[in-house]
Amino acid sequence: MSLKVVTSSEAVSKLRKNDAIGFGLGPGIPDIFLTSLAEREDWDGLTLGGALILNYYKVLENPNVHYRSGFFGPAERIHVGMGHNVELVPGGFRQFGPILERFSPRVFCLQGTPPDRDGKINLSLHYGATYKEILRAAKDPDRLLIVEANESLPKTHSMEPFSNEIDVDIVDLLIETNNPVYELSDSNPSEIDSKIAEIATSYINDGATLQTGIGSIPTQVADLLSKRDGGNYGIHSEMFTTGLMKLHKAGKVTNTNKGIFDNKSVTTFSLGTRELYNWLDNNDQVAFLPVEKVNDPSIISQNHDLISINGALEVDIFGQVVADFIDEKQVSGVGGHEDFVSGTETNRGSHSLICLPSTVETNGEVKSRIVRSIGTNGIVSTPRHHLDIVVTEFGAAEVMGLTVKERAHVLADIAHPSFRGELHKAADTL
Repeated sequence: MSLKVVTSSEAVSKLRKNDAIGFGLGPGIPDIFLTSLAEREDWDGLTLGGALILNYYKVLENPNVHYRSGFFGPAERIHVGMGHNVELVPGGFRQFGPILERFSPRVFCLQGTPPDRDGKINLSLHYGATYKEILRAAKDPDRLLIVEANESLPKTHSMEPFSNEIDVDIVDLLIETNNPVYELSDSNPSEIDSKIAEIATSYINDGATLQTGIGSIPTQVADLLSKRDGGNYGIHSEMFTTGLMKLHKAGKVTNTNKGIFDNKSVTTFSLGTRELYNWLDNNDQVAFLPVEKVNDPSIISQNHDLISINGALEVDIFGQVVADFIDEKQVSGVGGHEDFVSGTETNRGSHSLICLPSTVETNGEVKSRIVRSIGTNGIVSTPRHHLDIVVTEFGAAEVMGLTVKERAHVLADIAHPSFRGELHKAADTL
């Protein structure tokens, strides 16, 4: 099919009643196109496949529409809560590519910048696991490649031998929009978050390479690092955040001491504020690479003194980490969590920090996040043999190399005082 510039409604009209539509994660998702799917009511087995949608899509109210998601965010949780056909496809971010290739959705859609004078569409804020699938869809005459060209998106950079651009000639349908880009505001840290961040930064030496995730604790870590003496940091992080931009702007990032992908901050997608998107526009300090490279533990391990900072929902005294499913509810997904945890363990100077408040209030009851056993209420995200350091507001538990009983006691030491006694008693029985 030759390229056609169409409206989103016209693009939707090209779909079959029982089609399969694939897309990427978060900022790679064509919002106007997915919104327009609700204009049709004749769907009969329509399947959507992607991850971390950033909007509520009315089409999912249709009982004949099914969404297979690789990562839950707030929008997925809302749809599930309303009884819509949304199910998790378990897998880490690196596995999204092979999963896409296996299921090969007939329609593949994405958003990128409008074609430049050379006919290049820039993938902007998302590289992820979809680049190869985009090319496969383009080459197959029985498949449909739909691009939402959004003037509001920044043009980002990659680095040799990779490219985050595609030729407009391979696109079947092009939708032209100027849709506002989804913005993720910085979270305001609590006193507990600030204390955890302060402890976490004590593990970050000058010249370290950083990986930070989403949330107030990583944001506070970046803020603390931007204000203290020292620096010469490198960035190797699946998600590039507003906090990492602030670290750049404070002159703390040089990327000269990483050992791999030197002179560039490396990422695979970005979410943050409009200030971040403006800063990323044509900024060659940041390179967007495929997730199979960014999240490969064998590549992660080559970074100098990489400090990985991730969150968790619960940790038991064996060292098992619950990060995405708890109390019989899917909260998020594995993403790159396990990749960076395992990627740091073979490098003596690197560390994986799992950061979480010591307690959580549920239905008026205060519960410990350090528990005797996760039992049946959660699913392990990180197994105990990968655990390195756990941080709460009461300190850090360095468990790598400790026996089962030793690690149980050091984890009990950083629990809230109200729960320490019972956890130490449980540790004595191991």
